[in-house]
Amino acid sequence: MSDIKDNLKYTQTHEWVNFDNAIATVGITDQAQHLLGELVYVELPEQGREVSMGEEICVVESTKAASDVYAPIAGKIIAVNDALEEHPELVNQSPYADGWLFKIEPNNPNEIDQLMTPADYKNSLD
Repeated sequence: MSDIKDNLKYTQTHEWVNFDNAIATVGITDQAQHLLGELVYVELPEQGREVSMGEEICVVESTKAASDVYAPIAGKIIAVNDALEEHPELVNQSPYADGWLFKIEPNNPNEIDQLMTPADYKNSLD
């Protein structure tokens, strides 16, 4: 079973969210990076962009396929992980730390409550 972090929230499309100090850090789950295989390119969203919950926001490409990444909550992109431009493999090596994708300042912090708990996400994989 892939690593699932207990302190995060999850989406059905395999994004994880760490909500800390009113900022949501977002990445793809260990499960997602295993399914994709070795990442060779990450197209990050534009900083300052306003996004809606569920909107396609960026793309990750592997040697197998390209996959869309969706905004787990609505808000404004306030940071992107520029290190991924030169080192997309960080998502494979460290999906929950160095491989984060972007940070969102939420329009409505309560949207985080609509995301899946670690147990819900684990059950969705079974």
